[in-house]
Amino acid sequence: MNRLWKRALPITLGATLLLTACGESDEDASSGEDGESLFIDAGKFVYALSGEYRPFSYVDENNELTGFDVDIGKAIAEELGVEGEPYQISFSGIIPGLQDDRYDAIIGSMGITEERKESVDFSDPYYISGAQLYVRPDSDLTSIEDVDEDTNVAVALATTYEDMIQDYTTDVSTYDSDVIALQALAEGRHDAVVTDRLVGLINIEEQDLNLEMAGELIDTDYMGIAVKKGNEDLLEAINEALQAIKDNGSYLEISEHYFNEDISQE
Repeated sequence: MNRLWKRALPITLGATLLLTACGESDEDASSGEDGESLFIDAGKFVYALSGEYRPFSYVDENNELTGFDVDIGKAIAEELGVEGEPYQISFSGIIPGLQDDRYDAIIGSMGITEERKESVDFSDPYYISGAQLYVRPDSDLTSIEDVDEDTNVAVALATTYEDMIQDYTTDVSTYDSDVIALQALAEGRHDAVVTDRLVGLINIEEQDLNLEMAGELIDTDYMGIAVKKGNEDLLEAINEALQAIKDNGSYLEISEHYFNEDISQE
């Protein structure tokens, strides 16, 4: 059966009838041939994120998921002709959840790496940032080169930063979110934190954390939207939708709302 969203058309009653004709029951409608997710055939684009990565995804004062990633997901869903539905899950479990067909995609500030490409397929990059070392103002650390085996660095669990920092120190503390790691650093519980530059800057300002950047960017990260491996039709549709929201100005509007700049550019 062909994917009904291939041309980004809204789902209709006819789509539901077609699913029934294919012999799928409500019970197994969450996954199709070869394990492909069929949420979109039900009129939804379900995408996963941590909800603990302000300003990319977080829970607001109304207890609703919001942020850059949330808004990008909804904009892509609109281009696909369906409703966007964010799904909150811890970052450490986000890839297994995709493989278990709990959602269609991951729009959760996931860096594109060769290791992750073994488990998922990535879209074109949807924003570009980089890893940054953050310290307290009284720190002797002036750049990542000052970090050694005696330096305790905090990072978010299952991120690229967790792997990266082990090239510099084995004294690594992990948290479920970068935001909590930054708060712990400000409280004096660690020597430094490595996180996304934008995440660090925004949270320092919004939470009034007495922290600062140490040195230049450690590296550049290209963030992609992940889909289940082999789901080529959905990947193509997402790439087309991503380009469409860049062309029509929706992407820039969302980016400037959160960052006052276009973060799709280096």
